[in-house]
Amino acid sequence: MKMLTGQNVVVVGGNGLIGQGLVKAALAQGANVVCASRSPNPGLFSDLDASEQDRLTFSAVNLSDGASIDAMLEQLSETHVPIHSVVNCSFPRNASYGAKFEDVTFEGFCDNVNLHLGGAFLLCQKFVRYFETVGEGNIINFSSIYGVMAPRFELYEGTDMTKEVEYAVCKSAIIQLTRYLATYLKGKNIRVNCVSPGGVFNNQDERFVRRYESHCLNKGMLEANDVAETVMFLLSDSSRAFNGQNFILDDGFSL
Repeated sequence: MKMLTGQNVVVVGGNGLIGQGLVKAALAQGANVVCASRSPNPGLFSDLDASEQDRLTFSAVNLSDGASIDAMLEQLSETHVPIHSVVNCSFPRNASYGAKFEDVTFEGFCDNVNLHLGGAFLLCQKFVRYFETVGEGNIINFSSIYGVMAPRFELYEGTDMTKEVEYAVCKSAIIQLTRYLATYLKGKNIRVNCVSPGGVFNNQDERFVRRYESHCLNKGMLEANDVAETVMFLLSDSSRAFNGQNFILDDGFSL
């Protein structure tokens, strides 16, 4: 028996590495999936079989624009009734993102926080209103291990990688947003949980990978499907007793 048969699931940020894994895993588990992103790209999912293609819909959305989220919900309210769950694994950022702390401008910092954290807030707010009208709902936010611990900056030495201040600030705040909403929505049959993955392998610098994995216990860096398996559980009825929780997936990196 597939875990999500008959469920309507929206994956925001479905074009990304983790997002693609979530979309494909949810389809494999029988869900009807909406892959939402700023610029939908059906070509990323050309390897799906005919049954999965039939259950996949694409929607354009801008998380910094409330009217854009409203338009998506209006569209889906006609085709996906009701929407059961929304997963937000989007990673919006501006052109200045990635600068070292000393080089981050105040304007750039505020803009990136507004895009990432503000977008997460706005999406949650819009979907809470929708879920209240249908009497149930499930929100899954995405944070990071760097939402619960300080970055290990030594991992990045000698590479062109860094861990951005905006990232750490936003990811820690998303965990608290999740807890706030879970308790605020008590009695409304709306669950809100958060997933905090460790590093997902994406052909990073070998020096970084080696240093990172020295802090892990068995597997090392994650793959997208490692994250997807946990999210599938949180989307399923088997997780109905979980609410307001932050699920850390990192092979012990944060210990």
